[in-house]
Amino acid sequence: MKLSSTFSLLSAATLVHGHGYLTIPSSRTRLGAEAGLDSCPECSILEPVSAWPNLDIAPVGRSGPCGYNARVSIDYNQPRSGLWGNSPIAKYQPGQTIDVQWCVDNNGDHGGMFAYRICTNQTLVDKFLTPGYLPTDEEKQAAEDCFEAGTLKCTDVAGQNCNYSPDCSPGQPCWRNDWFTCNKFEGVDRRGCQGVDGAARGSCYTSIAGGYPVTKKIKLPSNFQSGHTLLSFKWNSFQTGQIYLSCADIAIGDGTTTVTPPTSTTPPAEACTKAATTVAVKFNEKATTSYGQNIKVVGSIAQLGSWNPASAVALSANGYTASNPVWSTTLNLAPGTTFQYKYIRTETNGAVSWESDPNRSYTVPADACDGASVTVDSTWR
Repeated sequence: MKLSSTFSLLSAATLVHGHGYLTIPSSRTRLGAEAGLDSCPECSILEPVSAWPNLDIAPVGRSGPCGYNARVSIDYNQPRSGLWGNSPIAKYQPGQTIDVQWCVDNNGDHGGMFAYRICTNQTLVDKFLTPGYLPTDEEKQAAEDCFEAGTLKCTDVAGQNCNYSPDCSPGQPCWRNDWFTCNKFEGVDRRGCQGVDGAARGSCYTSIAGGYPVTKKIKLPSNFQSGHTLLSFKWNSFQTGQIYLSCADIAIGDGTTTVTPPTSTTPPAEACTKAATTVAVKFNEKATTSYGQNIKVVGSIAQLGSWNPASAVALSANGYTASNPVWSTTLNLAPGTTFQYKYIRTETNGAVSWESDPNRSYTVPADACDGASVTVDSTWR
């Protein structure tokens, strides 16, 4: 009886319309909705597929790397004159770190993991940029394989939290932190993908029940330029056998073979007059507390107490306000140090509460210059 009930609930969940799509930079899907052609931009669904725990195994079929919306019969892999696919909607520089965002519907948040990808095979990408041409399923799959190989890793952006999915276990194919992860699907607070930003419902557009933005940073390839290419977004859901795909037309540089390094406030290691022996790592943790409670950080290295709560590092509440309850501390750590950690809440009577799994992880930039500092922001879970 229990198995039947579970099956019924999951089957019902797959019938829910409205899930998620790329919004920044503006995807072809978003442009279709803004043009009044797509009444449900969050409904470009590849199903039924094996979306979990192997994130790469499912063939894309007609969905391709840009998505197919069966609800309105729009194939976003094909340019549409005057609307999308004809020219870049955003221009970036090689190696630039940019903000990206997608929107998840309140009724279609299935948790899981998501990624942004670049295919550097321009000949293959051009098939998705040719007016009047619809790529074949074989070309769509070849492009998908190329985009998978060009995953823009979460870990490429220094200081960004790149956790492992709390709905995945060590040893499973999904146990990887190069993709981005949503929060625990059955979490009470900040659940699934809608809890990543912690933004209010309706902060981005979905046609069914209102959307929540999911914002991250990616670093574009430093050795690739294109006057017109595609940024592909892929979300593998945890709860259902569904994958959501969308893409945006962008430019990286001017398309010449000469690559100009991006402007950076932190010069690369070779430009340093002196390499750092330590890096100032500032931990910012948003955690609402009551009088007498304190927030501390404990982790796998000696500087973080070697997982002993009694040796945890206390955070300061000097910057704490009711609207922005941030606790902070700064530690000087050696470049390249990799560690896992968690925040704990302590009471005046000595009681300790740990935030939920999984462990957080971080690697101090290995190529930092003398005087470098980084900030690691997170929110209690």
